Amino acid sequence: MKMRLFLLLVLFLSAGKSFAQSSKLSSNSEHSPARIWMDAYLESIRKDGLGPTIHARNMYQLSALMYDVWLVYNPTKGEHIFLGKNVNGFEFELNDFEMPENRDSAMHVSLNYAAFRFIINRFQNYSSKVRVNDDLIFLMEDLGFDPYNRNEDYSTGSASALGNYMANKMHEFGLSEPAGDEDGYEGPGYIAENPALKPNVSGNKDLWNCNRWQPLSVVDYINEKGLDQALTDWNYQLIPRVDEFLTPHWGTITPFAMGEDELTQYSNSRGDFNVYNDPGPPPFIMDDPASDQFDAYQWNFTLVSSWSEHNDPNDPTLVDISPGAIGPTHGLLPNSFEGYKEFFDFRNGGTRTKPLTENPFTKEPYQRNVVKRGDYTRVIAEFWVDAVNTYSPPGHWMKMLSQVSDHADFEKKWAGKGKVLSDLEWDIKSYLTLSGALHDAGISAWSVKVYYDYIRPISALRWMSENGQSSDSLLPRYHQHGLPLIDGKIELVKKGDPLAGEKGEHINKLKVRVWRGPEYIENPTEDIAGVGWVLAENWWPYQRYSFATPPFAGYVSGHSTFSIAASETLEKITGSRYFPGGLAEVTINKNEFLEFEQGPSEDITLQWATYREAADETCLSRIWGGIHPPVDDIEGRKIGIKVADKCFERVNRLFR
Repeated sequence: MKMRLFLLLVLFLSAGKSFAQSSKLSSNSEHSPARIWMDAYLESIRKDGLGPTIHARNMYQLSALMYDVWLVYNPTKGEHIFLGKNVNGFEFELNDFEMPENRDSAMHVSLNYAAFRFIINRFQNYSSKVRVNDDLIFLMEDLGFDPYNRNEDYSTGSASALGNYMANKMHEFGLSEPAGDEDGYEGPGYIAENPALKPNVSGNKDLWNCNRWQPLSVVDYINEKGLDQALTDWNYQLIPRVDEFLTPHWGTITPFAMGEDELTQYSNSRGDFNVYNDPGPPPFIMDDPASDQFDAYQWNFTLVSSWSEHNDPNDPTLVDISPGAIGPTHGLLPNSFEGYKEFFDFRNGGTRTKPLTENPFTKEPYQRNVVKRGDYTRVIAEFWVDAVNTYSPPGHWMKMLSQVSDHADFEKKWAGKGKVLSDLEWDIKSYLTLSGALHDAGISAWSVKVYYDYIRPISALRWMSENGQSSDSLLPRYHQHGLPLIDGKIELVKKGDPLAGEKGEHINKLKVRVWRGPEYIENPTEDIAGVGWVLAENWWPYQRYSFATPPFAGYVSGHSTFSIAASETLEKITGSRYFPGGLAEVTINKNEFLEFEQGPSEDITLQWATYREAADETCLSRIWGGIHPPVDDIEGRKIGIKVADKCFERVNRLFR
């Protein structure tokens, strides 16, 4: 239970934005039942606060349920996923029954009851069930159905009973998995190798293993600062003293499309592990002094510090963020350490991309979109964080699918070919495909996270700063595993430096030029921490003081895996790399968006021509936010591509 409550809390603690955030569940009669209930689930996510793995699984099982119900009434259009199948030893049976004369009407009734009952069942053990379930019940009544009808006897052809039966069977399947639906998704067996880091205490003296994840403890810092604006006294009581790893057992969950070809099983002193789409290890510091792994380790985490300097609204540096200047990264992802250094711009930020010459729909060139770099990096760090009051990372992409489907220029042709599908058939098939990819992305990423158990930037950078500098053995505090000296970015504190301390106690320590941290913010609606020199032992990601880093290992990035899997899937199901009309935009108003500090300093419009551009931006937002180094990002992107390919292969075998 502790882990579930903690994750609920951290989602309260960190702020985020998503597309179109309406708080009211809608029974829009223009939408299909599948759309109505997926929207309802997405709104429920915003009130619930559980983790992305859990919601990705729920959305997949909801989508699979609606697909199987739809096929009961349209048996020639595909192969069932669960119905009539044995899935991991679970039998999903359906006896013969009298099919109603009006199949379409009955199908809509069954879909509404199935989706409603499944979501209610799944939220039954969540802390937010009252506020979530009340809205769902109201929606059901608004649609003209009895939410208290629990009849499951479908033998007479009762459409509502069929929906209830199939929803309950899907819920039973979920309970048969080792997910932990009834006990807070804690999962067995994970023990952190490192003691917790307290971000309000300088340095990282107690780190035992510089390669492994380190939990955080923010309680003392909250006590020092006073309750965060996003906290209530009740929320505060839920904070554990030490982070607990979110869903470390997710590699044991049943995938949608992945199988033995994607699975590697490991055993070591820490236990047995299922790892899907194993990317191999990240850069570890080895015992062998001749190993060159530290070069890659150091470079990855030092780049995160270097990019932190870009979060400065007072920096006059301008960047063009239009598709004509950036574009997607198709075919450019690096495969070696040298490739990483060529792909990422260490000093200036960003990566290699393929700028787009013109909008393929209008045949016009993309117009320049020049903004302050310090506004852009902060905006995307918060826009894509997908935390409190958002749809979560996987839900963000499900919402994006609905917005693409609603676009006036979009035709609902599967993979861009053939006849235009009905709204219901399009929703059923597209939700299954995207949610299946997101579900498998979550399983893959978290199976890798728990096996490799990799350290986060806040821990690695503070630990290296404790060691000293690694550039010159003739200078003070030389250590092979220290931070490199980089003019203007990482330097030694000298006598007379403002950071030297009253008694010179900080002389010869490392200082870094970065976003200065939440210690410089009292009121986030008015204050800006800004960028400047701070002691490296106090390095901080671009986050609130009450939430410094997510409660699980870094490698691989969940955001990167989810986002690339989603963007690749959207390309496949729409038959185009481009958003409808060739351009998607979101305008952020001056001083009305940022919640970690005041900003942005000017209006800014995010733009993407392709789905991949939006996903690429998501990936980079986590580096500018100080949450992931490049290796977490790139290997997550590669897994996302594999997941999308596998899922699309499976649905094309299922659909007829």
